[in-house]
Amino acid sequence: MSAVALPERARTRPPLRQQTGPAYTRIHGIGDYRPERIVTNDEICAHLDSSDAWIRERSGIVTRRQARDDESVVDMAAAAARAAMVHAGIDAGEVGAVVVATVTHPYQTPAAAPLVAHLLGCDGAAAIDVAAACAGYTYGIALADDMIRCGRARFVVVGGAEKMSDFRNTSDRSTAFIFGDGAGAAVVGPSDAPGISATVWGADGSGSDLIRQSVDWATLRQEAHDACVSPDAWPFVTMEGPSVFRWATCQMVPVAKQALEVAGITVDDLDVFIPHQANTRIIDAMVKKLGLPERVVVARDDIADMANTSAASVPLATARLLREGRANSGDVALQIGFGAGLAWAAQVVVLP
Repeated sequence: MSAVALPERARTRPPLRQQTGPAYTRIHGIGDYRPERIVTNDEICAHLDSSDAWIRERSGIVTRRQARDDESVVDMAAAAARAAMVHAGIDAGEVGAVVVATVTHPYQTPAAAPLVAHLLGCDGAAAIDVAAACAGYTYGIALADDMIRCGRARFVVVGGAEKMSDFRNTSDRSTAFIFGDGAGAAVVGPSDAPGISATVWGADGSGSDLIRQSVDWATLRQEAHDACVSPDAWPFVTMEGPSVFRWATCQMVPVAKQALEVAGITVDDLDVFIPHQANTRIIDAMVKKLGLPERVVVARDDIADMANTSAASVPLATARLLREGRANSGDVALQIGFGAGLAWAAQVVVLP
């Protein structure tokens, strides 16, 4: 192929400048926020033909947290982010970007992230939402890693926050018990040594119907215009449970193995495994198929008392492990998020 001659102006114009940043990044701090109200399975079953025993057997869920009516995704994300910033020892002026992973912020615009940045005092920082559902936080960690290494920001706050109770159909036996509210956050920044591996991520839109919003906003708008909106028209989260279970247990294990491979380690090098807190049976199946040594600490407690908090589940579980002393600073952890989209992301990180 012959070279294309550049116009005279292009030949004489100085080259465009690009930013570069540090070679390595790591997570410097983790924080979480857990709403006060605890909702038991018995309370959920007051609206369902189900039982506490059935829910525990099928999912491992015992309780979940529910935010107050006046408590928003933004409020929870900001609370978790503040805790992460304290843990990291940085102030608002050092934050160059805020990424909030959420699918339950109730506005198409403005996004949650600019509002969170404002509450944190990070006005002027770049701020974006990531709508990758349960994979949102691990997507956010990948974005933060890239932003810092290319020089876009020195420190990035990554939050996962969900108020799933706003979109929970209390009469749907297949989903009413699954979801909970909460927020977790991390501060990502430069490092002298690799602290976040390359991310393995992807999506498969052919499975988009397996976990989805029950009705789109345009339909709601038309029904409102026609004055025929019914309570059933609210956009609840729906899920084809058996299909999602098969997908997660079969397709996410190769993703986790690939994440270990690109990080240059094996299961024998792991200290901690932090999967999305979706279902204890999914977690147990992944542990078995990955062949994790018994000494590896597996995050599974949050599914029992927080339920599925979507984008918040991985940072919530991480914060808990560190707080309880089950994981320690410097431990090597494999984290993976997966869910609606269908979307997934996994990376190996060094815990702060």
